Amino acid sequence: MEVTDNDAITIRSLIEHQLAAFKKDDGEGAFAFASPGIQAQFGTPENFMQMVKIGYPTVYRPRSVFFEKITAIQGNITQQVLLLSPNGVPLRALYFMEKQPDNTWKINGCFLVSIEGKEI
Repeated sequence: MEVTDNDAITIRSLIEHQLAAFKKDDGEGAFAFASPGIQAQFGTPENFMQMVKIGYPTVYRPRSVFFEKITAIQGNITQQVLLLSPNGVPLRALYFMEKQPDNTWKINGCFLVSIEGKEI
């Protein structure tokens, strides 16, 4: 699948809006950016937020965010984002994106990868 410049702008905006929702503890807002499959997996915005708080503290409260290039990983359109964790550890978030039947984009998962480096 080819990603247009418009798609790239939309994907970045979607992730930025979800991060902003996490920052405000807006579970419903954050949950709305998740794909139908993710929504079905967690069922409610509260369950989703609890999972993010516990399992993804760097995504829940990043100290800084830097968007890298969009790539394809195993056929999945993936937005790479460098995040600085609350305690200063840099991580790369791989946001798996899913294009919906109505041509909108949703976040279909996030995988964190450690980056070699020292705490800042």
